[in-house]
Amino acid sequence: MMQIYLDNSATTRPCEAAVEAMLKSMREDYYNPSALYAPAMQGEQILKDAAAAIGAAVGSDARHVVFTSGGTESDNLAIFGHMQLNRDGGDILYTAAEHAAVRLTCEEAAKRYGCTAREIPLTREGSVDLAALEEMLSENTRMICVMQVCNETGVIMPIREICQLRARICPKAAIHVDGVQGFLRVPFSMKQLPVDSYAISAHKFHGPKGVGALVWREGFRFKPMLIGGGQQNDRRSGTENTVGIAGMGAAVKAFPADGAAHMLALKKQLVEALAAALPDMQVLGLPVEDPCSAPHILNVAFPPVRAETLLHALEMDGIIVGTGSACSSKKGKHSHVLTAMQCTPAVMESAIRISLCPENTQQEMLQTAAAVIRQVEMLRRYVRR
Repeated sequence: MMQIYLDNSATTRPCEAAVEAMLKSMREDYYNPSALYAPAMQGEQILKDAAAAIGAAVGSDARHVVFTSGGTESDNLAIFGHMQLNRDGGDILYTAAEHAAVRLTCEEAAKRYGCTAREIPLTREGSVDLAALEEMLSENTRMICVMQVCNETGVIMPIREICQLRARICPKAAIHVDGVQGFLRVPFSMKQLPVDSYAISAHKFHGPKGVGALVWREGFRFKPMLIGGGQQNDRRSGTENTVGIAGMGAAVKAFPADGAAHMLALKKQLVEALAAALPDMQVLGLPVEDPCSAPHILNVAFPPVRAETLLHALEMDGIIVGTGSACSSKKGKHSHVLTAMQCTPAVMESAIRISLCPENTQQEMLQTAAAVIRQVEMLRRYVRR
């Protein structure tokens, strides 16, 4: 039985270009990029090429890219690194949709550096409540943290509007964007949006696990978290993961230009098929046709069928889906994102996340829709009412 993998927001299959680049790096370009002899220069060039590709993808350049172990470290580096320089208290704000790598880091920063961490509410559709944010902003705001795309609902956050509020009310506050779920799938340019830092993770876009990057704007100040040999201009010491970086750089270059349009067409196809057979299905977040709905993430609920039951039933059909953030799905708690959206417990307990990649096909959507419809109709007969 062929597997249909639809949990790409949890992780993606490394693309062939990434695998080949990593194999070459391990077999041929294994030298320490900080060494002075000629063979080591190839390792150094791998770093430069990857940084240039990442910078170009977000309207920046190689000088403002620092390699990390992944999205979590990138978020930590931006938040801890910047707030360490804060000497006068103030507020650090984060949206109620944030991944734990941002939310918990903001809370920890408040303990360490004497600031106050405050959560920005969401609308019922899962976007940032801009009116509430405007009330929260003041001259005391030191940093605003917002994800580009919500990993659970696929809502694209209103970063432009947040930048405009910052410019009017608290122009000295920094804005950090967690781009882990948006990079390469949703347009983003630091030339057009005056954010200060942007985090990515390679395994979310068909690169390897254990490597990521932080891109920052000229003038953004942050202290390093790792002290040692002074690699990466003292931004992050430690011998660089050239193998992982080679794979990440290759994945950036290999990501198809029409990938987002392809995924959006598949998402619309799937929603139409499901809605036709299961009209009481609930899409959590924004409607698929909304321009602020990301092309690759669909969160749907089929109450009273429990999400975990449906997940395992679909797995038996060879279809892999998720139930929210993979980092917290085993903890057995209601989603903090769906809770902030004021979803009912019954809806939260029945919500599954289907997340696409450019390699998915129309035929896979047809098979997935048929399997979901069959399993939901069957499982509903056995649910106690």
